Amino acid sequence: HSPMYYFICCLAVSDILVSISNCVETLFILLIENRVMVLQDETARHMDNVMDVLICCSFMASLSFLGVIAIDRYITIFYALRYHSIMTIQRAVIIIVAIWGVSTGASTIFIAFDDNQTVVLCLLTYLLFMLILIMGLYIHMFMLARQHARAISRMHRKHTAPQATSMKGAITLTILLGVFFVCWGPFFLHLILFVTCPSHPFCNC
Repeated sequence: HSPMYYFICCLAVSDILVSISNCVETLFILLIENRVMVLQDETARHMDNVMDVLICCSFMASLSFLGVIAIDRYITIFYALRYHSIMTIQRAVIIIVAIWGVSTGASTIFIAFDDNQTVVLCLLTYLLFMLILIMGLYIHMFMLARQHARAISRMHRKHTAPQATSMKGAITLTILLGVFFVCWGPFFLHLILFVTCPSHPFCNC
């Protein structure tokens, strides 16, 4: 019943939606290219836009939930005694609804104006902001953990179970974050090239 598991569940749902949307879009492309499915250009364009909105929405939600999970772990470690009063189930639900709502609205705008460099720049800015926020929180958490480990080693005492559990969760989610950026790295490299040198042949994708 911890809010963290609500966020992790939403992260899993958003990642699954990305996979399903990509699979469905690829399937439609193969069917149309092989003349198994014949669609009017307007219908095909609308279907493509819907799939792109789903993919973009799922990605933004996934990145947002990674950020929220990092904040949740930060509160767990630094405000352990007040955690349950700060992060209630009601607040968690409000955060979840807000993330899905904003992700859906923003992705719709992004896909509607996907040929505009300003839109791509906004998406990149959001990625960099979330990356800096998440990395900053995790670095602070691990620095605190290192200080605690040194203090405990001096006093010859072991970690308490809740703190050890919190740090294990933080380490697991750090690995998850690393995998996330490795998987999405090529896509964002493409966006960076699109913004920085759109006319250069090397940047053409």
